[in-house]
Amino acid sequence: MSGTLYIVATPIGNLEDITFRAVRILKEVAVIACEDTRQTVKLLNRFEFKKELISHFQPQEARKIPLILDILKKGKDVALVSDSGTPGISDPGFRLVREALREGLKVVPIPGPTAAAAALCASGLPTHRYLFAGFPPPKKEALRKTLSALKDETATLIFYLPARKTREFLSALQETLGERDIVIARELTKIHEEFIRGKTSELLNSIENINLKGEMTVLVGCKDK
Repeated sequence: MSGTLYIVATPIGNLEDITFRAVRILKEVAVIACEDTRQTVKLLNRFEFKKELISHFQPQEARKIPLILDILKKGKDVALVSDSGTPGISDPGFRLVREALREGLKVVPIPGPTAAAAALCASGLPTHRYLFAGFPPPKKEALRKTLSALKDETATLIFYLPARKTREFLSALQETLGERDIVIARELTKIHEEFIRGKTSELLNSIENINLKGEMTVLVGCKDK
């Protein structure tokens, strides 16, 4: 009998956000496939157990899939985790899940934290309809084309963004989508959690005075009717 591939969501910051079920699954599986073994070891140390780890990060993702599938076919369970949040959501995971399903293997989600949902529910922007757009293209022209295609979208837009790209992203937003309600969520679930709210032009004018680091979740309200 083949093993099960568990897609395990892990905390995006505060380790208390992990679920009882996630901890149990991580303890029970034979192997954990992880984006960065150093990050996953910190999580395992927090809950005082050890496990065999396989690195499964973006550049090496395709090369590690046959190894993980072989483990599953031998009847051993595998947990897939990313550095934080839910695997496959702008993190490695989709290709492994697709190939496991093609091989007729069982895939089980262990739900939990994801930055997009955490930011959206506390943003103050409409939540009944939203579109998760992940990381926008890094090049200016591709970014403008991506945003222009969303001009008439009536959903709240959700992006992941490196802090260093904030001014460029807001400038492209103003150029393509005009004035919108913007929410920047940073350090979610951590000590210095912060929500920065304002119109596109307001944030562009004040962004130089805001200390932004790491990755952020940026939410964009739909255009005024």
